[in-house]
Order: sequence, then C-alpha cells, then structure tokens
Amino acid sequence: MATLRVPSLGDYIREQRQSAQVSLRQLARSAGVSNPYLSQIERGIKKPSAEILQQIAKGLRISAETLYVHAGFLDERHDGAAGSGVVAAVLADPGIGDRHKRVLVDIYESFRAEHTAAARTPVPQKTVAKKKATKRTAPTKSAGTANRRKTS
Repeated sequence: MATLRVPSLGDYIREQRQSAQVSLRQLARSAGVSNPYLSQIERGIKKPSAEILQQIAKGLRISAETLYVHAGFLDERHDGAAGSGVVAAVLADPGIGDRHKRVLVDIYESFRAEHTAAARTPVPQKTVAKKKATKRTAPTKSAGTANRRKTS
C-alpha cells in the first residue's frame, strides 16, 4: 500500500525556494528575516508566525494561504478557497496574536459552513395573515384651545 508523504513546513519552504532557484540568503533578505532563523524554519526547529510566513510567501512569490495550510494555521480548502481573502487578511494582521487569529478564522469558517448548510436546506413557507390597516387621524384641537393671537 502506497503512502502519501506530506512534507513538513520547512521541507515545503526549502522545496519552493530551490525550485525558484533562490538561495537561503536571498530569501531571508527578501522576507526580512535572518539567515539562521530561516534555516531553523527549514529544518523544522522553529515554527514561524503567520506574519513571517506571509513575508516568506512574498519572497517565494507563492500564496501565503498555502504556507498557512502547511503550518497548520488553516485546513486545506476544497471549495475553491472562497473567502480566502478574509482569512489571509486576518492572518496578516500584525495587531493580533496567532491564537486570536486562529480563533477568528475558526469563527469565520464556522459561519461560512453554517451559511452553506442553511442555503442547501429548503426553508418552509409560512403563511402570514394580513392585518387590516386602520387609518389613523390626527387629533383635532377644539375651538377653545386653538392658537389665537391676543390683541390689546
């Protein structure tokens, strides 16, 4: 029985870097990280943040979402990656931490799944009784309380 080998994040980054014919130093410079740090990522010693992954993706000219999937930040999508712009924006936001990003992405994906399920489920038609519209009239002022100009 054949097994599918799924490369680790570091292996995947190394494969992408080598196929793009970019040296470790060149990628480190374009991603804005140090050579040793990038080397540690490739060897699986360090786990980079979503921001660093986005910078590496830019340096490799690949989708950041692909790296997020390999890093375990995202589940692989089979629905055409609808909404991936939202996910990428959340993961790229430097103003929140990785744990909060994961929570936001999970909530977003659960809302999308709920919406998809609701769209597939037929909604029973309810009959609504029509209410008779009653005409409202403005109260009238009596002759004694009408605004009158006093004359002296």
